[in-house]
Parts: sequence; structure tokens; C-alpha cells
Amino acid sequence: MAPDVVPTATTLRHRLAAHLADDGWLRSPAWRAAVEAVPRHEFVRCFYRETDAPGLTTWAPVTAGLVGVEEWLRQAYSDETLVTQFDGQESDWDDPKPVSGAHPTSSSTLPALVVHMLEELRVDDGTTVMEIGTGTGYSTALMCHRLGSDRVTSIETDPAVAARARGALGHCGYTPRLVIGDGLAGAPAGAPYDRTIATCGVRHVPYAWVRQTRPGGLILATLRGWMRSLGLVRLTVGRDGRAEGRFIDGDPSFMIARQQDGPTSLGVIPAQDDGVSRGTPYGPDVLTSGDSGFMAQLAMPCARFFSLPADDGTPRTYVLDGADGSFAVLTPQGNGVWNVRQGGPVALWDALEDALDAWHAAGSPAPTECGVTVTAESQWVWLGAPDGPSLRLPAQVTTSDGSAQPDGPRRRSPRSGSAPAGPGGGPAGAEVEGGTPH
Repeated sequence: MAPDVVPTATTLRHRLAAHLADDGWLRSPAWRAAVEAVPRHEFVRCFYRETDAPGLTTWAPVTAGLVGVEEWLRQAYSDETLVTQFDGQESDWDDPKPVSGAHPTSSSTLPALVVHMLEELRVDDGTTVMEIGTGTGYSTALMCHRLGSDRVTSIETDPAVAARARGALGHCGYTPRLVIGDGLAGAPAGAPYDRTIATCGVRHVPYAWVRQTRPGGLILATLRGWMRSLGLVRLTVGRDGRAEGRFIDGDPSFMIARQQDGPTSLGVIPAQDDGVSRGTPYGPDVLTSGDSGFMAQLAMPCARFFSLPADDGTPRTYVLDGADGSFAVLTPQGNGVWNVRQGGPVALWDALEDALDAWHAAGSPAPTECGVTVTAESQWVWLGAPDGPSLRLPAQVTTSDGSAQPDGPRRRSPRSGSAPAGPGGGPAGAEVEGGTPH
């Protein structure tokens, strides 16, 4: 490769570290030294960047050969997420092509988020860490530089991704313990660990992580659902087998663990005469605004939503549960009043209203005033204080006989209302494909 790569990359690393420090993400000298030392470009020799092309989201390949060494390095050291894989399939980097309408499944996360999590992990010299999701290996390398390779265990579910990371880590002189397997099951052979960090989003905290983290140790993970991220939570593991802690400021948005990703289809648009209709003071804005959106994700953990105009142009929002077929359809009635039509086993909008009522009764705490408790039998998000109102997370729990059972609330039938009326919105029975849903 061109002889000016090393000095240019060194300059860009120091510039990136200064940028992260100026923005408040990078606070400790030890982590700053790691960012200044670890060559991110070795972990992103080939990646994709989103383009401004109209229509389907299109991603353009980036390599030193395609865009030139200087531009490749500039992008490699940008504070941006760099996608390296789509739909679980490796690209042909001998002849790379633009990609459209695909789902990113591996990436090098933007450095600001990476160092934010590493700072919040509260490590000391000698701390042992289990990392869930090796990805490109960049965050693994930062931990190896800070703690020593022998203190780091990293798990990657995708063998091709793991092979790429192993090669890059070895090239840079790092030799952590790399495990190819289900990150949700952890790496029991090296347990207990002082810290567990997940660089993928999870719908619930696998209890295996609690078992494999020593009492007094910390678990740092991003909780998210199929609608949105709930946030970054830091749990302290107790001697009683319980893990508990609050959400941390910031809203990281990691790709969800493949084992917990939602179905490709968002669901089926209900027929116009399906369900029970009633008025509601809440419109679709509660799904997207910060704090109420947090509650919506908790109340409807398996739902996603989208909007389509009715035949007469009236906006209509569909909330569909891809797991059991439940639905809620919102239509404006004017003067800030909405009509909701619900059907299926779970009354989705009732669940949301109940959650919002509990949240308001607790003083409308911000997500950072809320927290999570994890036990072997159940786990839940509490509002304001551990003994405050709470909503269960959709977890698989281990029962006394060792079998896995689903945990989470099941709601009653929809509240009483009348048969719906009004224009249609989208073909009833049509299946809506996912892509990148809300």
C-alpha cells in the first residue's frame, strides 16, 4: 500500500481522538491513548457508505482502490458508522457493487458511541471483559490495548465476520480469546468476568450474562425493541443472582442481535371491518416522541408501525404486532382527537394507554430516571424507582425444570367500542415487508 498510509493514519487517529475528547465522549487518558494507537483503517479496509440516491436506500462500496487512499482513510477515521455486511452475506470485494434495499447486519459503529460505552464500562487495569458481538474487531482492539489481550473475550455469531476480525486483530498484534457462537449464551468457559459489554442491541438481557458476570461486576447493554431503542443500561450483578441498574444518558442504536431481530414482514393490513373502534386522546406522535416513544416500545414490545393514506387521502397509522397478528389503526377525527381500531389477541392501544397512565402517575420520569431489574425468572423496566410502576420485558426465562418459557404481559380484549366506519387505507390482507421500519 502507499508509503504515506502510516503517517496519514496516525494524524487522522489523533485528530479523531481530539474530536471525541472535545465533544465529551472521550474522558480518560487511557482510552484516549487506545483511540490514538489502534488503526481503525485496518478493521474497515472495505465498507459501504449510504448515498443520496432517490428511491430505495443505496449503499456505495468504499475501498482504497475505488476512492483513493486519502479518501478511504478520511472516511475510515470519520466519526460515523461504516457498514460492512448486508443480510448476513459477505460481499465480493474483488468486484464490489452498490447495494440497494438491503438490511445492514454488520458494521464498525461510530467511534463516539464505542468510546462512550467503553468509558461507561468503568474498567481498571486487570479488568476482565466479555464482549458480545465482535463485529469488525475495532472495539475489541481498543479493549485489548487498554486491558491486555489476555483480559478480553469476544463472541461473534457469524463465522465470516469473526474470521475477518481475527485477521485484522492479529495483523495489529492483538490476540484476545475469540469465540464463534451465540453471544446471547455468553462464553461460560472463561467466566466469571468483571464486565460484560454488548455491542449489539437486545430485547432483553440474557440471564446467561448475569450468571457469567461476577457479583459486583457490571453489564452494559443497549435494550431495544422492534420499533426503537430503549437506551443504554448499566446493571450491577448482586450476590443473590439479581442484576439491577439505571439507563444511562444517550441513545445508542446498535443493530439488534440477529437471534432477536423482528420478522421480515411488518404484518398484515387488517380489513376495514376488523376490530373494535373507539376514541383516543393519543395520536401517532406518541410513538415517535422521546419519552412517550420509550413507553410505547415497552407497552408493545412486538409491534412496529407505518403510515399509509386512506382512499380519500386521510393519514392512517397502522401498528402491527408481527408475533401474534394484533393490530391498532389510528385515524384523525379533528381537534386533536383520534379514532383507534383494535383487534387480535392483544389490545395494543389499550396497553399503550395503560403504560402512559402509569408513567404519568409516576411523575413522567425521563428514561434516565428509569431502570431495569433482571432475575432468573423475569425482568422488567421500572419507572422512577425499583419499587415503582414497572413493565415486563419480553424475555425467555428459565423455569425450575430448566425449560425456556416466554415472559411478558398478555393484555385483555380491546375496550368496548363500536364497529369502525370510514374510508379504507391500503389493501386489506396485504402483507407489508419490513426493510428498515420505525
